[in-house]
Amino acid sequence: MIYLIPSFLSENATETIPPYVMEAVKKCSVIFAENERTSRRFLKSMERDIVIDDYEWHTVGKSTENNKELYVKELNVFVKCIKAGKNIAIISEAGCPGVADPGQVLVREAQKLNVEIKPLVGPNSILLALMASGLNGQHFCFHGYLPIDEYQRSKKIKELESESIKRNCTQIFIETPFRNDKIINAVLQNAKPTTLFCIASQITASDEWIKTKPISEWRTQKPDLQKKPVIFLLQG
Repeated sequence: MIYLIPSFLSENATETIPPYVMEAVKKCSVIFAENERTSRRFLKSMERDIVIDDYEWHTVGKSTENNKELYVKELNVFVKCIKAGKNIAIISEAGCPGVADPGQVLVREAQKLNVEIKPLVGPNSILLALMASGLNGQHFCFHGYLPIDEYQRSKKIKELESESIKRNCTQIFIETPFRNDKIINAVLQNAKPTTLFCIASQITASDEWIKTKPISEWRTQKPDLQKKPVIFLLQG
């Protein structure tokens, strides 16, 4: 059995993880984690008495499909654990495994092997931001990171806005926290005044902040969100 273990988005938001998640962890003997150090801390914060070193630990995400040797090695370890009949937990750095997360490659391999996969309920910043945005929740698309190059980024924003208008869909994207100001400035410079733009910061944390306004209003009230995790949503 493969258990997809959600982790909290904010370290103080332990209440966002249902109790049955830790019951599932106890059924496992192997853990594949995007970040072993933070996953160990996550499990300890959820249950102080858990013996972390009783688990067999492996890291997922250090290799990519572009590095064939490391990618194959990572999958081989995973397959070996499956064939040994071990229950496996996959833990993302934050949120839900397999959603904008390197754990997806392991889940895909498990599907090929016809292994039972159990996704468990927990916080997901993409869906929580969409829920609170007031934007179209019937038709939406997540794009991950936008281009770093300024010209390509501006071009992409215009493409997303045009597609949103054409299809009446919500466009969702993210950025590394230290580049939040750049992405906000790029959206404000390239989107139409009437386009709706939602900025969702620190989701589930005590200083959670989620606002949706037309571009015209954001231009006079631009927030300072440097170094904070943010989800961006746009609908033309």
